[in-house]
Amino acid sequence: MELLVVIAIIAIIASLVLPALARAKARAHSTLCLNNTRQLTFAWTIYADEHNGLLAYNLGRSARLGAAMPAITGPQMSDNWVNNVLDWEINSDDTNTAAVVGTGLGPYTSKSAALYRCPSDNVVSDLQRNAGWAGRARTYSMNAMVGDAGNFSQTGVNVNNTNYVQFFKSFSIPRPGDIFVFLDEHPDSIDDGYFLNIDDDWSPKWTDLPGSFHDGGANFSFADGHSEYHRWRNASTKQPAVAYGINPKLPVPLTDGLQDYSWVLSRMSVERPYPSPPSDPN
Repeated sequence: MELLVVIAIIAIIASLVLPALARAKARAHSTLCLNNTRQLTFAWTIYADEHNGLLAYNLGRSARLGAAMPAITGPQMSDNWVNNVLDWEINSDDTNTAAVVGTGLGPYTSKSAALYRCPSDNVVSDLQRNAGWAGRARTYSMNAMVGDAGNFSQTGVNVNNTNYVQFFKSFSIPRPGDIFVFLDEHPDSIDDGYFLNIDDDWSPKWTDLPGSFHDGGANFSFADGHSEYHRWRNASTKQPAVAYGINPKLPVPLTDGLQDYSWVLSRMSVERPYPSPPSDPN
């Protein structure tokens, strides 16, 4: 009887302590993730300082196709802030941390691969899990409107967002405290590390979806060097962190609200100024 009482007491204590420990662990992961984004932005800033204000390359996956498609010219993924494109297959890019830190910002992060991955991001596909994988090499992406986007921005304007400014130099960002540089992205949309969303009032949709690893929110770092956590308000933003979990260009249900979508878009760039029409001489 005494033994049963002891076991019951232990079970009660465990039921009280274990959830608290899980919450503490989750908070620690979120804090570490927030620090990772801050350190990446610090490296991004040093890179710009050593390149006369020019920001690091921020290329979409099309740059990886350059060798096979002669029509695509200019910088390649080996010039990018990070040199990998993630998927759910068995590809070296998914786990090759040496490639992640080998170019771009790598030399400015002391080639610390741990800075590129949130400790809460252990998402792999069934194929990868069966191969013994416990996670992929990167959790973070860079705002598509920050940095030279190669072929996408060779005219000075990003063809994906023609109404908004593409920032090529650190001093061209008018309100650096309002423009984010890095964020943790949903594992099913992260692919190339080029976080793109397009302002579309008529048919709002997520081209790339931010992550929600941390109590339904994501960590962001901004061009002025500060980092902050932002919790999502709309249920549709908080998609399960699983392989093949979301559709490309995920529609934003109007019934769910546009608060999250609008928050992200407003912190990606600013509207391009247009010249005033010529005055009528008469």
